[in-house]
Amino acid sequence: MLIEDDRGIAALYTSALEHGGYAVTLCSTGSDALQALGTEKPQLVLLDLKLPDMDGLIVMDHLTTHHPYIPVIVITGHGSVNTAVDAMRRGASDFMVKPFSTERLLSAVSSALSQDMDESLPGNLAGLAANSQKPINRSSNHPESFGSFIGSSAVMRSVFGQIESAARSDATVFITGESGTGKEICAEAIHKHSKRALKPFIPINCAAIPRDLMESELFGHVKGAFTGAIADRHGAAHMANGGTLFLDEIAEMNLDMQSKLLRFLQSLSFQKVGGSKIETTDIRIICATNKNPLAEIDSGQFREDLFYRLHVLPVYMPPLKDRGEDVIDIAKAFLQRFAREEQKNFVGFDEEAEHRLRSYDWPGNIRQLQNVIRNVVVMHEGDIVHAHMLPGGLLHRKNSAIPLIPSKTIAFEIKPLAQAEREIIESAIRACDGNIPQAAAALEVSPSTIYRKKASWDASDSAK
Repeated sequence: MLIEDDRGIAALYTSALEHGGYAVTLCSTGSDALQALGTEKPQLVLLDLKLPDMDGLIVMDHLTTHHPYIPVIVITGHGSVNTAVDAMRRGASDFMVKPFSTERLLSAVSSALSQDMDESLPGNLAGLAANSQKPINRSSNHPESFGSFIGSSAVMRSVFGQIESAARSDATVFITGESGTGKEICAEAIHKHSKRALKPFIPINCAAIPRDLMESELFGHVKGAFTGAIADRHGAAHMANGGTLFLDEIAEMNLDMQSKLLRFLQSLSFQKVGGSKIETTDIRIICATNKNPLAEIDSGQFREDLFYRLHVLPVYMPPLKDRGEDVIDIAKAFLQRFAREEQKNFVGFDEEAEHRLRSYDWPGNIRQLQNVIRNVVVMHEGDIVHAHMLPGGLLHRKNSAIPLIPSKTIAFEIKPLAQAEREIIESAIRACDGNIPQAAAALEVSPSTIYRKKASWDASDSAK
């Protein structure tokens, strides 16, 4: 479904999409879109945020509330990047800034639909997501409703059982595991198999949100509550009403906010920042961390009482090195997916390449495997992946870092940290042809982090 009021642009986008093999429903106003969504269930929505009859965020909120499984790509102009970032926080999977090419449009649509089929999230941790046409051969009779996961190893069969048990309950779930093991996908799987499945799943990355904005992100704020609060805004606790609130990297939350979260959990009631009205919500809490929570308690960084409030149903996501033959199944799924995206002919790995994939320790886990396979597909041609195609041959050595973005050898130069950070992020975006979720995966950060920094840079550049 394309929601766009400019007739010329709408005709261009529609033509490009139809030539790409997609059937398009065109809506020129927000009210037309809301009416159409009452009878149609599109696989993807392209949403212009500037509509003639209403703010596009109203349509975004409707989609998040009533159609949480439909991926949304928002379209905006240069002057509305902050609004697009807000839409990302409300659940959009990507955004594009006008003007953009039809190639960029088709690439974004293909990527969003792939993520949707994978039951994955923006940021694309789909190392667990099944996009393979080959059925997974499981040694157990575990139901195919867990088909968003690839793996028949004993440790993953245990995880499937824990997800199934946790989904039947409304108790708080505490997920632990190394970075890149798929904790967020695990949380979403629990939600999708629970009685709250038709209600929103709202994720918050506690490590990606600035300390002074965390309370607003969680509980919302009223107009004028602080500098930049130009309108009332609902927080995640309100948006997740009836569904699930996922607090990722919970151990990164500062102690003051931990105290406020503990009070919230006791009654599920809260006040917006700057507000006086007490609101209540009906949500299920799932949280996750890549740290050892007991060590964080011992060091004084995590409240013990909050930990025991949250640690009701523990789930451990195993590292990729402990998953045996799952590595090959996941690698093949990535290979098929990236070969389609890049229009390459790869269909599998030779024996030596599979041996190296199995024997490597994968310190970056599934996210690292994803980036390695993408590197192979982009940089090489052929039907079969041979061992020499693996990045730099570095899989000979355990725990070797794998360079994902080529860099030039230059004399050492000291730069301000903020400048160096911007250059690294912008280089990653260029290397990924403007695809921010892919750049975020390569840099191992949340896409929302890059969107927020880009908005800050754009505002600073405009002011100069």
